[in-house]
Amino acid sequence: MHPISFGSDNHSGAHPLILKAIETANNGFWHGYGEEEYSEKVQNKIAAMFGKNAKAMFLMTGTGANVLALQSLIKSYEAIFCAETSHINMHEAGAVQKFTQSRLITIPTTDGKLTKELIIPHINLMADQHMSQPRIISISQATEYGTVYSLNEIKALADFAHANKMLLYIDGARLANAAISLGCTMEEMTAQCGVDLVSFGATKNGCLFGEALIFINHDSAAADAVYYRKQLTQLISKMRYITLQMETYIENDLWKETALHANQMAQYLAERLSEIKNITITQPVQVNAVFAIFPKEIIPPLQEKYHFYTWNEARYEVRLMCSWNTTKDMINAFIKDIVA
Repeated sequence: MHPISFGSDNHSGAHPLILKAIETANNGFWHGYGEEEYSEKVQNKIAAMFGKNAKAMFLMTGTGANVLALQSLIKSYEAIFCAETSHINMHEAGAVQKFTQSRLITIPTTDGKLTKELIIPHINLMADQHMSQPRIISISQATEYGTVYSLNEIKALADFAHANKMLLYIDGARLANAAISLGCTMEEMTAQCGVDLVSFGATKNGCLFGEALIFINHDSAAADAVYYRKQLTQLISKMRYITLQMETYIENDLWKETALHANQMAQYLAERLSEIKNITITQPVQVNAVFAIFPKEIIPPLQEKYHFYTWNEARYEVRLMCSWNTTKDMINAFIKDIVA
């Protein structure tokens, strides 16, 4: 265990209010598998954040949410477009391919963001029966590079997808951070842009575990997803532990508070790093991630004291993540050791 970690927002513990919700869930007796009215009530509250035609369901993990979303909308002979750096490609051990039996078409990007111009050449090669057929564009908001799609960029991708008989899915593991960065509502960033499915991450933003998957204008897919969720082992029997966390997460905008703080800490970290001559920040700091090139000789000794990942070994680019409980004192200590 490192006393200070910039490795991932997963490394932080749960917010005290979330732990209080867990304690409340531990009292009394509840029906299992979300088969009580309370879970449905909270799911409806979350769905309402994404528009009147949205339906939500709870799952255990972000990978589970990604797989379930894509499984619900794709056939085995179809294809999913995603950035080469996307979580579904790099960090889910082939889970999407295993469960959907469909093909991932990965596209290199400089900032983690897809555009229709990057996708079109691949579609042009998929015109006949010998090829996997285009079905879903999957993007991350925020991306694995910490960059954020603007509302116009999301709408352009959704319009392009629909014009080509495809759908747009958003991996929203850090959706809260992106919404804070854009200063918009969840509905403005999803339903109003034409998004079909989106996950609403909680684990990286102060919850102990649990994610929500939101279907927008896809009632039949949502109905099918109930069974896929069970097959994917994402249906937790003691659902109340997710339900009460998620209720607390959206109550009094806790998700905004935690995401705002994490984003602000990343901005502060970037400001402090930019003061150091031999360090170069490589991506816009829009959420709670800072990517920077460090002098190679300082990385190993720093990693003995602080946890963080080297993102690109070839050019000594590191990823530094801030969390809901990152403090300026932690950042100042890190900066002090860099310049020592």
